Amino acid sequence: TAAQGQALGVVTQRVASGATAVAAGLPATVSIPNGQVRVIAAPLAGVVESLETAPGLNVRKGQVLARLASPQALELQRDRIQADSQAALASQTLKRDEQLYREGLIAEARLQASRANAAQSAAQAAERRQELALAQHSGGQTLTLVAPIAGSVLEQQASVGQRVEQSAPLYRIARLDPLWVEIQAPLAIAAQARVGTPLVVAGGSARGELIAIGRAVDAASQSVLLRGLVTRGADSLRPGQATAVDLELGQGAAPTAVQVPTSAVLRHDNKPWVFVAARDGQATGYRATPVTLKGRLGDATLVGGLPPDATVVTAGVAALKASWL
Repeated sequence: TAAQGQALGVVTQRVASGATAVAAGLPATVSIPNGQVRVIAAPLAGVVESLETAPGLNVRKGQVLARLASPQALELQRDRIQADSQAALASQTLKRDEQLYREGLIAEARLQASRANAAQSAAQAAERRQELALAQHSGGQTLTLVAPIAGSVLEQQASVGQRVEQSAPLYRIARLDPLWVEIQAPLAIAAQARVGTPLVVAGGSARGELIAIGRAVDAASQSVLLRGLVTRGADSLRPGQATAVDLELGQGAAPTAVQVPTSAVLRHDNKPWVFVAARDGQATGYRATPVTLKGRLGDATLVGGLPPDATVVTAGVAALKASWL
């Protein structure tokens, strides 16, 4: 009777409909898409003359970030001038030899040698000019490093007056919208998730969708990596932040599994069971029903073997189990 159920502390609850199944509270980490990160490195060895920004500040594309003093810049400039002079001389020699060949005064082999020398000299001059361009040479021995993208400065890895080697990183900058969330999901959730599944980051201020579902399973946690793209509200998140994500699984969860509170599941003979409530006239009975564990959905458990409209016992399970046994 109702009085007996109240004395045993029995509390019941409807299972969550599979049509609105939500995988709630999945652990996730915020990260930056790889294509939105840039490292600003020293193109040549030198001394840091000035740093024009700092971590936490936003920068524009083309904005000056740092200036380096590098004797190698003078060497590159000298090599470029020499290469340009050699290319000009080889070009003049080629024009003279072409005229002499037309007049029949030199052999064709000499003309071919002049053409090869001119082509080689022009290629060498272009290479020297490209080296100066890559070094971001701005005159003299000064190298001016600029931001390749607009974004935020994440790290500063040098200080003014410090001597740095070639390719030494100075800054790391990134565009922080959109962002990724790397979600660790149980196998049961990963099996229901699809590319395009909507997601909501804890707090509801950031939303997006799944863009990739991992194929590998972590041996320790038996979880699958799901990658989501946060397209709205990314400014409320920070790279490296640990958070929780809800997945809106949609219609796919209804035929196979429903959500029940974890407290509703009991163990007997090494199998999971759930007490399902059933009314007969004025009395309420409870039927022990075997279920299949499909995984966890935040604080709830995903189980199979129950109808979508079932009412399960969530408190007083131990008393019912003792009576049942």
